Amino acid sequence: MNELVLREDQDGLAILTLNRPDALNALSPSLFVELRQHIDSIAGQTEEIGCVILCGKGRSFSAGNDLKAIQTGEVAPSRHFQAETLDAIESLPQPVIAAVHGHCYTGSLELALACDLMVTAESAKLADTHGKWGMSPTWGMSQRLPRRIGLLAAKEMMFSGRVVSGAQAAAIGLANRCVPDAELMSAAVAMARDFLQNSWFTLRADKMLVNQGLNYTLAEGLAFERKNSPGRGPDLEERLKQFGS
Repeated sequence: MNELVLREDQDGLAILTLNRPDALNALSPSLFVELRQHIDSIAGQTEEIGCVILCGKGRSFSAGNDLKAIQTGEVAPSRHFQAETLDAIESLPQPVIAAVHGHCYTGSLELALACDLMVTAESAKLADTHGKWGMSPTWGMSQRLPRRIGLLAAKEMMFSGRVVSGAQAAAIGLANRCVPDAELMSAAVAMARDFLQNSWFTLRADKMLVNQGLNYTLAEGLAFERKNSPGRGPDLEERLKQFGS
């Protein structure tokens, strides 16, 4: 049986690839089980993995939740397993970059939003189509999309179900940048490599402080940072030596 999620490690970078190209990488419960296994493994490998890229094989990042699997009665291990898997991605110590091309609809947009950053290809088509099917979000759309692009833009996307292009996604702050399709993975890898040049300790600290700080008011967040910042990293002295040489 083919793996539904592929993992490739490259010198501190883990690349996770959704591997159902014939189904446009539709998010079946079985795919989520494999994805969760990889995420849980990476979470415990902070010394080996400093950054993660999530992408899709074939013509699309993902067409979204697998409606055929819903029709056939395939179920996840628990009621909120998919949403909790997205939470696990967001909670990974390492920064996660979504590399998005082709379709990125509804559940797959929620998946991409659980990542810290996003690079889109020109072919990318991003949309929240819950309304098309008479469904409502439970994987985080109502919370992560407004925090990413602002309240008005998020409501307009959700209420209309309109498709946003890769370039438009970058323009409204949904993605960091948009590149030609042929350059998508090289751009995502270059972004990751840029991060990996810095202290992995600091990458993890930055992500934790920013993400958890969003739960507070500004004054509370400032207090949270002072109390919870892990301070100096174990590589500080070595980096200072390199700076002075």
